[in-house]
Amino acid sequence: MKHSPSAPSVTHSASDLGFSDRVGRTGPDELLNLSRRMRASVLRMVHDAASGHIGSSLSAVDIMAVLRFDQMHWSSGRDRDVFVLSKGHAVPAWYAALIAGGDLDPALAATLRQLDSPLQGHPDRTRCAYVDVSTGALGQGLSVAIGRAQGRVMRDDSGHVYCLVGDGECQEGQVWEAVMYAGARGVANLTLIVDANGRQSDGTVDETLPLEPLAAKLTAFRWLVHEVDGHSHQALRVALSAARRERGRPTAIIARTRKGYLGPDRGALLNGSHGGLLGSAELVEALDYLETAR
Repeated sequence: MKHSPSAPSVTHSASDLGFSDRVGRTGPDELLNLSRRMRASVLRMVHDAASGHIGSSLSAVDIMAVLRFDQMHWSSGRDRDVFVLSKGHAVPAWYAALIAGGDLDPALAATLRQLDSPLQGHPDRTRCAYVDVSTGALGQGLSVAIGRAQGRVMRDDSGHVYCLVGDGECQEGQVWEAVMYAGARGVANLTLIVDANGRQSDGTVDETLPLEPLAAKLTAFRWLVHEVDGHSHQALRVALSAARRERGRPTAIIARTRKGYLGPDRGALLNGSHGGLLGSAELVEALDYLETAR
């Protein structure tokens, strides 16, 4: 792990944050451009750090782009939305969204995973003010998200809580305890998004411990379930908008994605590897692809 004594800090009080409310205000071309910029940023960050999870981050880029730039109430007020990145190893994608949105200094990208950097290898709310919940131990994020959602109801706040988990993560028992609780209690201001890229650290999800029929299981626990193409911005927008309108039960969005996704005709980066790295020539090729795939 590198040490960078000069890495700038971006921890601020909530009143200092330069948030803006952009719900439903980002056009399709802009979203596409932002997602490509995010992918390029992920590739550069992980390559410079020589450590990280490229495949898991790239599969979640479109989900985070739609959340950050189109669906979330991104403000400093008490009614702002909350994002819990339960699959915390994919945090380079969230940092990339914050950089693309102007929340973080782009120079910070070169400090990923360094000891005193606000951009830790997993989300750390004590280092970065744009992280709502520190995560990394898989399976725990949805429980925290439920608490945040119910707390908002108790305070009569209108903010919505979004929780992004991986499909391999859904093999954890705590996820299903949380699913059962939220459905039974009708936690309607909560949206669970499953980044269903089909792979995990030791192989495919089906080989390790199959989840299907995932939609039927979530429905049985009293959740409203949408199953969408996780790389289609429009499909994600429709499902997330419907989730926000739901008043009687929590919503789960199963987003079918591809690990290491760069574009429609380039989706096998690292052959689905969980934590592999790109060589310099592969990095240049991937960045060239993102630049020319217009």
